[in-house]
Amino acid sequence: MWQAGMRLVERLQEAGHIAYFAGGCVRDRLLGHESHDIDIATTATPEEVQRLFPHATGLHGKVFGVVRVPMGDSSFEVATFRRDIGTRDGRHPDRVVVARPAEDAYRRDFTINALFYDPLAERLIDYVGGQLDLEERKIRAVGNPSQRFREDKLRLLRAVRFAANLGFAIEPETWLALQAQAATVSLVSIERIRDELDRIWSGAAPALGLDLLDRSGLLARLLPEVSALHGVEQPKEFHPEGDVFVHTRLLLERLHHAPLPLAWSALLHDVGKPITQKTDPSGRIRFFEHETVGARMAASILSRLRQPNHLIEAVVAMVANHMAFKDAKQMRPATLKRLLARDTFPMELELHRIDCLACHGDLSIYEFLRTKLEELPPSVISPPRLLTGHDLIALGLVPGPRLGSLLESIREAQLNGQIRTREQALALAELLIRSSPTTPRPDTGPT
Repeated sequence: MWQAGMRLVERLQEAGHIAYFAGGCVRDRLLGHESHDIDIATTATPEEVQRLFPHATGLHGKVFGVVRVPMGDSSFEVATFRRDIGTRDGRHPDRVVVARPAEDAYRRDFTINALFYDPLAERLIDYVGGQLDLEERKIRAVGNPSQRFREDKLRLLRAVRFAANLGFAIEPETWLALQAQAATVSLVSIERIRDELDRIWSGAAPALGLDLLDRSGLLARLLPEVSALHGVEQPKEFHPEGDVFVHTRLLLERLHHAPLPLAWSALLHDVGKPITQKTDPSGRIRFFEHETVGARMAASILSRLRQPNHLIEAVVAMVANHMAFKDAKQMRPATLKRLLARDTFPMELELHRIDCLACHGDLSIYEFLRTKLEELPPSVISPPRLLTGHDLIALGLVPGPRLGSLLESIREAQLNGQIRTREQALALAELLIRSSPTTPRPDTGPT
């Protein structure tokens, strides 16, 4: 992609325009990270870019002077250097005007994102001190931080994301401005909030992201259910680490670039504890059915964030099921096999592991389940069913709830190892049908 981007810049420069790589790709290259997108900034107008690249897919964000240009197997956003004027909605400029490269740099969010690079001359162009901030591992707003955040409230979350994912500190003035404007994050669309949170939780250091969201005041605004975990005490014999918030943070501390369902499940697995906390007569703190309550809350939170259904379903299942692991060694074979066969089981097992490490540290159940996975092939964990509903109907059973119940009883016997063949399953089905004499038989007509 880098080479294709160089060819694009070369074409623009040959036509007499200034053209640089811009923003995140420059930052990532200086950090030694791979870039998946390369943005290009130029003095050329969108119309001039389109004349040079007839195969451009058309104007993208025309009001902002951006054109998407295909080059080989890659695609690049080519933007005209601009200056933003006004911001009535706290997210977008009222209008933009063509500007010089330095002016373009000064309208960007953070210094580390305001760098330009000429790939042909191999020259860094730094108008705002971004290179030094990269070296000192700082997130610093360009110019006046309060003004930068007023221009675009999404920058509040972007500051946290960059700090967490890069392991940088937020510079003090930028941090104070972020805290002062945290309440205005509600002006950002829920979809953009969701995307930033996803990148934080699935990034390199979600625990740091949680800390920054919490201390800035953003967490209480965006995820009040998680903020409510502060001060919720737990029984010290099981949770010597502290309250539910501390426990949750310790889970996130063990995640690095985790799958999104696992990351959200770690964050929300105990979200039902504040509501279900009770102290019994002996003085012990209990959280009866917190996993069930938490699953409902997780569904509500993720729906509010407009997460896709497949993510909501996975997280809800993992939160609802996370307490089942404590009984794994006592489970009947059928119950254990159903646990191992769950689509989300690999992530659930990892959730159990980090959940244990974040409190008592006992991994005996985790090791037990890992051993079972190694011992039991998929054909044993989830073998093909021995009978179908058609088989039961052929035995004289009428379609209905009873049919499904009998199929599950036969499946249970199969998973428990009590039956292994189709003949044994048919014999069991006939026995179960005879044992329920009220089971209606199909009407065969007059005899």
